Amino acid sequence: MRLKSSIWVSAYIRRCGIDNIPVMVMRRGADAAGAIFIKINKLDGSVIMFGPAPQTSFEDEGTGRYWMPLKGGEPLLEPDADKLLERETKFDPDIWILEVEDRKGRDFLGDERIDG
Repeated sequence: MRLKSSIWVSAYIRRCGIDNIPVMVMRRGADAAGAIFIKINKLDGSVIMFGPAPQTSFEDEGTGRYWMPLKGGEPLLEPDADKLLERETKFDPDIWILEVEDRKGRDFLGDERIDG
């Protein structure tokens, strides 16, 4: 069984906190199963975006969450990233949006990250 979105978000915030990296919940989604989008703000006007990986991208029994960089992992200008998130919100109003502030662009997703 997969962790509820609200529990995963709490754990992710704590993980970032270990390295004193601020994370803000910009939009609170559905507690149980809301999709989560992560915006890594490099504090130079650019951001890197992560969203849920399609289930066809990995072999899993439904227990974990996996992430793919959006737009090929290329840095986006912050206004472009915000437009992308606005479109996602219109498509699914139950999404979560987290914003991480880290000049190094670290995502802290570890083995949950799928790059292709």
